[in-house]
Amino acid sequence: MAKTNILLNRHSPTRLILAFSLLFAANILQAPLASSQTAAVAPASTSSKAAKHARAIAKEWLARGIPGFSVTVAHDGKIIYSEGFGFADLEARVPAKPTTKFRIASVSKPLTAVALVKLVEQNKIDLDAPIQKYVPSFPDKGELITPRLLAGHLGGIRHYKEGEFYIQKHYNTVLEGLSIFKDDPLVDPPGTKFHYSSYGFNLLSAAIESACAKDFLSCIHDLEFAPLGLNDTVPDQPAEIISQRSRFYVHEEDAPLQNAPYVDNSYKWAGGGFLSTTEDLAHFGSALLQPGFLDKDSLGLLFTSQKTKSGEETGYGMGFSVGKSKSGQRIFHHSGGAVGGTSQLIIYPDQKLVIAMICNYSGAGESWKFEEVQSIVEAFEK
Repeated sequence: MAKTNILLNRHSPTRLILAFSLLFAANILQAPLASSQTAAVAPASTSSKAAKHARAIAKEWLARGIPGFSVTVAHDGKIIYSEGFGFADLEARVPAKPTTKFRIASVSKPLTAVALVKLVEQNKIDLDAPIQKYVPSFPDKGELITPRLLAGHLGGIRHYKEGEFYIQKHYNTVLEGLSIFKDDPLVDPPGTKFHYSSYGFNLLSAAIESACAKDFLSCIHDLEFAPLGLNDTVPDQPAEIISQRSRFYVHEEDAPLQNAPYVDNSYKWAGGGFLSTTEDLAHFGSALLQPGFLDKDSLGLLFTSQKTKSGEETGYGMGFSVGKSKSGQRIFHHSGGAVGGTSQLIIYPDQKLVIAMICNYSGAGESWKFEEVQSIVEAFEK
């Protein structure tokens, strides 16, 4: 479990605050506890013991200062619980719903990894080929960097430098975005150490679009979003009018809650640039519970921990952390932290359960805990 917690922290460049002022907490608690329920949920589910437990935890999260969020639980491919809490827009008092589109941040990485293994199934990409086979413009670092290593954060590519999390420049192509880091030295020889890197996934997306023979956004849509019906999973294009997109909020120490600063995530679609809903993410996770959309070997690539050259397991497969819940159950998961957004996706393969939680807030402390998200979904198996 210790390794799971470490990976969770690495996946969240921003952390959440433990509490706001009593005045702000009281304001937030005026929001409807259940802003919306999905029509797909059986009516009895909202009065079940498990649903009441979810709502009790949601009330705590609101009291700690999260403006708005949604939670969806699916079992064996079907949504059994889905509710929104608080506000998607504090100023306009727009309730958060299960259909609200939030920034999913690094939960974009599992989406990217699935597109990668889909191309492997189609024999369009070799996981162990030099990355320059697909991205010839990427400089030779004197070491073999492969798609497999990049998908497991073993490629030696650096993560964000100070200020890069708040980039406002728009990048028209994935290759343009590589200019941020492509000339920098590796942090370690590939395969020797786990170094969490959103930029590694950006480089991976350049290989994906080369193998796919179309731009990355079109490729992931055609390979994955359209076949799975993920109609509410879209790139966070700042200039576009996107239906039900949340507002985003940040909180710094010794300062009041504020609207999040403007950022343009076009430099990192694959590593952290998508919007989605908890229902879309629950459907996505459910598609990975058993062979079907992906074959058995592909699922094995996603959910088997990679190893360093010295044989040490990293606790990360391709786009997913691999570990156990606090209660000892096997889980595959990923968290995300963005400017004004935090997310969590957990798959319980043995229980065929999936939970997705996304909020419109980032801050200096912690307003929800990984174990609390686990407790919500595990209540539905009892």
